[in-house]
Amino acid sequence: MDTVRLGQTTVPAVGIGTWNIGEKPAKHAEEVKAIQVAIDAGATVIDTAEMYGQGRAEKLTSEAIKSFDRSKLYLIDKVLPQNAGHQRLEKSLDRSLKLMQTDYFDLYLLHWRGGIPLAETVDELVKMQIKGKIRHWGVSNFDVADLEELWALPHGRECVANEDLYNLDQRGIEYDLLPLMRANNLPLIAYSPLSQGDRLSGNLTTNPLLKELAANHQATVYQIMLAWVIRDQHTLAIPKAASPVHARENVEALNISFSTDELEALAKAFPKPKTKEPLATI
Repeated sequence: MDTVRLGQTTVPAVGIGTWNIGEKPAKHAEEVKAIQVAIDAGATVIDTAEMYGQGRAEKLTSEAIKSFDRSKLYLIDKVLPQNAGHQRLEKSLDRSLKLMQTDYFDLYLLHWRGGIPLAETVDELVKMQIKGKIRHWGVSNFDVADLEELWALPHGRECVANEDLYNLDQRGIEYDLLPLMRANNLPLIAYSPLSQGDRLSGNLTTNPLLKELAANHQATVYQIMLAWVIRDQHTLAIPKAASPVHARENVEALNISFSTDELEALAKAFPKPKTKEPLATI
């Protein structure tokens, strides 16, 4: 099973994303069950944010995990940039903790850069860590210049992860951001690792190579896509658990290993970007 290390904790390299869950009451029971099935299958990481449904994703997640041992789960939450300063960060954190019905988050991320100075945000994150409300902190949607500014701060190197868009369709971070993160041993949390159910380009589920690899591994194309994202043991993928069946399939992708020839074929079919591309923000 592929794993990744976040701070002092080693976790399975496929977690559970919650973007867009909790939005439709008709899907509530299925979304709760999907999270539970993923945990039963071996996932321990759940990634959410105060922005997702204005707290509805957090509330649904808390319902889904209440029957599980909290100490065996790794909960990630995110603070909006406008709430990431001296006046509001702790209030936002407390609100999220209450919605999630937990005393602490294992990892708390700045969702993206905003108008509040980064040094102020880091100071607040460190304070929350000292108070025991978060175990570790990190960032999301940071590019090269953002990380370099962060690392220049007194506590900047205490950041344990950067969450960014990464999948076979969107490989822009491979141009310069991902090499920088690898050189500095900063793990990647990859959101939309399944290209949003292949909605971003619509070309992946029909790709001949991916279909061939899926057949060879007795897997789905989506499982092949996930296994590719986590291939280096420095990446945590957080696909959304849309349904119980897909939730289980996502976690089972942890057991897929590629041969050197397969990796070379994928690299040829999906080449690295030759020019820098703008980052997305989710």
